[in-house]
Amino acid sequence: MNFIDKLEKIKQRYQQINQLFTEPDYLSNPDKIIALNKEKSEIEDIVIAYEKYQKILKDIEGNKELIENSSDREIIELAESELEDLKKALSDAEDELKSLLLPKDPNDDKNVIVEIRAGTGGEEAALFANDLFRMYTRYAESKGWHYEIIDINDTGLGGIKEVIFSVSGESVYGNLKFESGVHRVQRVPETEASGRVHTSAASVAVLPEVEDVEVEINPNDLKIDIYRSGGAGGQNVNKVETAVRITHIPTGIVVQCQDERSQLKNRQKAMKVLKARLYDLEMSKKISEISAQRKSMVRSGDRSEKIRTYNFPQNRVTDHRIGLTLYNLSEIIEGRLDELIEQLKLADKAERLQSAEYE
Repeated sequence: MNFIDKLEKIKQRYQQINQLFTEPDYLSNPDKIIALNKEKSEIEDIVIAYEKYQKILKDIEGNKELIENSSDREIIELAESELEDLKKALSDAEDELKSLLLPKDPNDDKNVIVEIRAGTGGEEAALFANDLFRMYTRYAESKGWHYEIIDINDTGLGGIKEVIFSVSGESVYGNLKFESGVHRVQRVPETEASGRVHTSAASVAVLPEVEDVEVEINPNDLKIDIYRSGGAGGQNVNKVETAVRITHIPTGIVVQCQDERSQLKNRQKAMKVLKARLYDLEMSKKISEISAQRKSMVRSGDRSEKIRTYNFPQNRVTDHRIGLTLYNLSEIIEGRLDELIEQLKLADKAERLQSAEYE
């Protein structure tokens, strides 16, 4: 099916939906009306853009006829000038349509599980992991999202060895999905007397939350351990066995949660993380298969890949995947990620447009 055929088919379906809204069978069924409204909203922008494209085509034909049939030199020159503008407008309209036709990532609207782990660099890496945790939670707050800690392992010196937290809201995965990978920091640690710049790292994994229907887990494949929580939390934490560790035997994936005082809540949170990791494992296999045919610039699925460097002495952030450098590190580390994330989205869209097949 070529480009125009796809658009015609979508336009016909849009007209059909509008007709269905008037039929008694749909008017008396709220579920059908909701489904129709959802489908209509998903294709409405495409139809509007296509109608704009068709109008430009019609105007081009009209100007061509005017040029061919008119004997007035002034009118011909005016029509020729308008024709050049219309051709440019047609090219822009076609680019817009191709962009709108790109398939949407089905996970974009999902909530996420974020895992941050300190890497090489000792306590400085743990401090950087804490900085990243603070950066993402502040970004979440600025978007009106809700976040909840699932498990945290701090150093007691202001650093974090590992933190796992959930983020819920509108289009969370669509905004955070490009953050997975190794983040590197270059700065002078507070403990460095000589003022020498150190390099440390932390890894970030952003996993879409999944429904039960998307991941099947055999209870016989699970080993569940209950133990006493460690760290702060008062007498209840130390005396009552509320912490939960779940091992998925076939994959060897281990998740644990001790943040809640309720064993049931800890178990529910741990299962949520396990499902997300199993889903991500399956998705990573699919991404690897795609990458064998076409290496993705923005999102390769390789969690060991260094994706970004935060250079504090120069107030510089560099995203190595798209060659973007910004000199506003002090703002970014405070959670003002919109510009950076928008550039990653644009790069991903440009890459997908380039690889899309349009006849």
